Amino acid sequence: MKDLADFAVDHAMKLGADYAEARLQSDIGNVYLVKNGNPEVAGFVRERGLGIRVLIDGGLGFVSLNQPDKDLVETRVSEAVGMAKASVKVKKKPIRLSAERAVEEGWEVKPKIPFESVSVEEKMELLLDIDKTASSLEEVGVSVPYRMFQLIEFNTEKYFVNSEGTAVSSRIPRVLFLGLLTAHEKGTEQDIIEKAQSRGWEAVKEWNLVDHARERAKTLGKILKTAAKAPKGKVDLILGNQVVGLVVHESVGHPYEADRIFGREAAQAGESFVTGDMLGKRIGTEVVTVVDDPTLENSYGYYLYDDEGVPARRRFLMKEGVINEFLHNRETAAEMGVSSNAASRASSFNREPIIRMANTFMLPSDHAFEELAEDIHFGVYMKTFGEWNIDDRRYNMRFIGRECYLIKKGELGGMVRRPILEITTPGFYISVDAVDKTLRFEGATCGKGDPMQGIPVWHGGPNARLRKIRLGE
Repeated sequence: MKDLADFAVDHAMKLGADYAEARLQSDIGNVYLVKNGNPEVAGFVRERGLGIRVLIDGGLGFVSLNQPDKDLVETRVSEAVGMAKASVKVKKKPIRLSAERAVEEGWEVKPKIPFESVSVEEKMELLLDIDKTASSLEEVGVSVPYRMFQLIEFNTEKYFVNSEGTAVSSRIPRVLFLGLLTAHEKGTEQDIIEKAQSRGWEAVKEWNLVDHARERAKTLGKILKTAAKAPKGKVDLILGNQVVGLVVHESVGHPYEADRIFGREAAQAGESFVTGDMLGKRIGTEVVTVVDDPTLENSYGYYLYDDEGVPARRRFLMKEGVINEFLHNRETAAEMGVSSNAASRASSFNREPIIRMANTFMLPSDHAFEELAEDIHFGVYMKTFGEWNIDDRRYNMRFIGRECYLIKKGELGGMVRRPILEITTPGFYISVDAVDKTLRFEGATCGKGDPMQGIPVWHGGPNARLRKIRLGE
């Protein structure tokens, strides 16, 4: 179908398009699922098709097809041209695209152990072993009545071509492990385990999932059996890597998406407290730098060119506490008079590419964790979160801790249960006074758009210390 992609672009230009692009995408994936020790009906994806966009007089049209039929391509391209022309009549401002250099490139991630070389039986046996281990916690004295473990593997191939001379091919394998545990003993606690990388089956082997799930289940048992009531009022607070990662994803990544800033996402996923004129505004302390970097090897959000053929790079969203840049596609970049920073991604051939994060994280420092804790007279270490909420503008946040410890005179003490952090986004970042040298990531699937698009991402960061933070009910 590469020839059809090239043909689609040429045909669109013959019909009067100012710009045209075609993206051929193939996704082959499998899902394996075990619930409470029982294999469940899972699923698979076998999907291949062509997405086509055309720009005419400032109007944009998008169509797709999944049949390798030249006549159908002609028909769809004509529909896209008609759509673009019609949109000009109702659009208040014409769409422009930023000027980007043309590239011809191919890239791929080669798995050491391809998914197809490992039998279905071996994959299901792994999930059953994880379930058996997580359900056997007699030594902790709690039950784990609900357990769900899932493996999702998929290979994605793309070919992107546009009328400006860009042609990019790629192939990448991705794998995600998702676990959900519910423990019970005079109350309940839940844990969600997510591990994900852009690699082959070798990633799963390195995760050591059986032992990892056992330790996570044991931690739930310790919380239920030993955790004391969490303190309230103003305390010093250390947030663990997992919590910091989620915070930056939700309160920096999403509100810095330029389409959200310009209002396109308002009816779908909300607005942003950030405005276009806030570039250069201080919002945090000098120790806070947040980046989004698609080029991290093995990361779940890894890519070298986005779905508009723009070379990927590290984006410094917040630099030493100052809002530094937004996430852009070519449309929003042109509107702000900058170059695209390659944040345009689509989940499938039949989805329009929109602005998305990749791997969003806070940069670490050279401090050890012990240095964060040593001068805290009284505080809390919220290592992981159990629940979280954030409003549509990404301004007001609420996090409830899961694995949490009291800090007294610089030393970690016993567990405390469900401390609650409620804070604004600026209030959070202006309270961070130190971060350590640890950098850890978690995989996730980020949802955005209408129709919904789930995109592979990582989020993470170091442990971070906040001063004089109020913990509530």
